[in-house]
Order: sequence, then structure tokens, then C-alpha cells
Amino acid sequence: MRVSEVFLVFLKLGLTSFGGPIAHLGYFRTEIVERRRWLSDEQFGQLLAISQFLPGPASSQLGFALGLLRAGSLGALAAFVGFTLPSALLLVAFAAALPLLSGAVGEAAIHGLKLVACAVVADAVLGMSKKLCPDMPRRVIAVLSAAALLVASSAFSQLAVVMIAGVVGVFFLRGVSAPKSESGFLVSYGPRTGGVLLVNFAGLLFGLPFIATGDPDFASVAEAFYRAGALVFGGGHVVLPLLQDSVVSTAWVASEQFLAGYGAAQAVPGPMFSFSAYLGAVISPEENTYLMAATALVFMFLPGFLLMAGVLPFWSAVSSNPTAGRAIAGVNAAVVGLLAAALYNPIFTSGITSPADLAVAVVAFALLVVWRVSPLLVVLWCVIASVSQLWLFI
Repeated sequence: MRVSEVFLVFLKLGLTSFGGPIAHLGYFRTEIVERRRWLSDEQFGQLLAISQFLPGPASSQLGFALGLLRAGSLGALAAFVGFTLPSALLLVAFAAALPLLSGAVGEAAIHGLKLVACAVVADAVLGMSKKLCPDMPRRVIAVLSAAALLVASSAFSQLAVVMIAGVVGVFFLRGVSAPKSESGFLVSYGPRTGGVLLVNFAGLLFGLPFIATGDPDFASVAEAFYRAGALVFGGGHVVLPLLQDSVVSTAWVASEQFLAGYGAAQAVPGPMFSFSAYLGAVISPEENTYLMAATALVFMFLPGFLLMAGVLPFWSAVSSNPTAGRAIAGVNAAVVGLLAAALYNPIFTSGITSPADLAVAVVAFALLVVWRVSPLLVVLWCVIASVSQLWLFI
């Protein structure tokens, strides 16, 4: 009974939760804490701290943990399926329709989705910088991280920047305190099971590259998306450069397809990581479309869920460590720099091709930041404005 309850609650959230991961947290609190009282604000805050601490999709990891505490492992699975399925199906359908968007009008509509990406990521950089870089040392870390990644952008350099920022944070962010977390909930398993889950996480991270061929087959797709899900700190839009390096740099997906799908992901509710289902559908040969989309989707989310489930029994000891708090602060500042670098390349360089494009993107940014309209309306504005240019500037 509790499993079906979890599924229905998260299916509702998956159908209605627009606005990205930060907005999702508000939806979750309203539905789970205020309306249904599955747990207290203190417990919710503790889970939120864990999801912010770990790499992976923060809002989906939080939903996974809520389902886990409510109805065990089946509840965690029900929360994931309910929250993710609507957006994944919509994006796979968009991938199927993409070849139909040929001709001038279709190309203009796809270009409009690139402009959506410009506005949304710019808004994310602004919001995250205010929250994660409140002082000069962290701003310096963010700027230097962005500069390094603009010079050398790859999965290795991104990981190196994040690790260096964590070390810098330990030594130079002395005024940052550790995340607060008090023992407020119990999981149905102990540290031994948590340790096994963490070993599985590491085993897949280091083992999958040995079976990846480099071609867009199931093993290589599983490895690429698992690596992206395992290394992304901050969730949401931060996964963009990791996925871009995994599927565009390898020529599995064209840059135009990638940015069009990313723009479409802004128009659907649910987690941003559902973008992986779209990419899997675009990568795959026609006869394996749905299986490849499911592979990309599952392996994108799997590392974050293994980490969340594995860390839960150990969290209190880890989070109370002052050194961990400083390292986390340094990593978070680097995340802002990583996203700022991605805003320029590939988003700005691929999306803004004329002064008119820049004007459309600026208006879209104002709609998001000043008037705080629904992202769906921003998508409509960018697509309509882009298509309108066909007649205005002929």
C-alpha cells in the first residue's frame, strides 16, 4: 500500500513540477512535509543536506531517499519511476519528432530551443553564484575554475578542477562551517549494507570503462552516462558540460541535436537528468531506440542513487567534520565556474549567431529572472521569436 502511495505522489510531482531542481525542492516540501507529514522539517532538511553534498541529481536523490524512508527499496524505486517517467517519455517523443523538424521553420524552431538554453543556464549561473559564492575566496575559485575549463574542457579536466577546488577549500575557506545534520531518521539497513552499495558505485565507475568500446553501443552508452552521473556536482544544469563531452565530442550526437534537446528539456516537468533519455534515443539505431533511451536514463541516475543509499548510514559522522564542510564549499564554488564556462561554450557560441538572437535571449533571461514566469512560456517565446525571424529578416 505504501509503495503505491509513494508512486502516485511522485507521479503527480513528475507531471507538475516545473522550474528545475531548486523549484522541485519546494514542491517536495509542500507535498511531503506540509500536506502528508511523512517526515518533519528537520528530517527533510537533513536529507536535503545529503543530496546537496553528493554528486548527482539533487532533487531526484532527495525524492529517492523520501521513497526509501517511506516504503523501503521498492518505495525508492516507485519514487524514481513516478517522478522521472513523464519527462522521459516526453523527451523520447521529442527525439522521435526531431527528424520531422526539417526545412526552414523546423530549423528555426530548433534554434529557438538553443536560445532557451542560453537564458536558463545564465539564470542558473546567476542564482548559484549568489548562493555558493557569497565571499571573495569562493568567487576567486569560481573564476579560476571557469578560466581553466575554457582553456581545456574535457571530462578529465572537469574532474581535476573539482578535486583541486576541494583541496583549496580545505586550506583557504577557514570561515566555512560543516553542514548541520542531527540524527533524525533511521534507515532499514546498517553501515555494512551502505558500504556494499558504495563499493558497487566505485566498481561500476572504474569497471565500466573496461567494457566500453568507444562506439555508440550499449556498453559505451552505459559507461558514458554513468560517468556523467557520478561526476556531476550540483545536479541540474551542471550535467550539461559532462554530457556534451560524452556525446557531442565523440560525434554520437550532433551539437544541434544536443542543444535542441536541452532546450526541450526546459519545457517539461520533472528532473533535468531525464535529458539522458532523449540523448539515448538520438544515439541509438532505430530498432533499439527505446532500449538505448532506457539504458542512458538508468545509468544516468544510478550512481547518484547508489551514493545516496550508501551514505545514509554514515552521514552524521561525515557531515559533522569541519574539513568536509570546507571541501564541499570549494567544490560548490568550482561548480559555478564549470557552469559559467559551459554557458560560453557550447551554449553561447552555438546559440547566438546574430544581434537578433542576442535580443531574444536577453528577453528570455528577463522573463526568467525579473518576472519569474514559467519556463514553458520562455520556451514558447524563444521558439516563436526564432521562427518569426524568417519573415522579419528575409
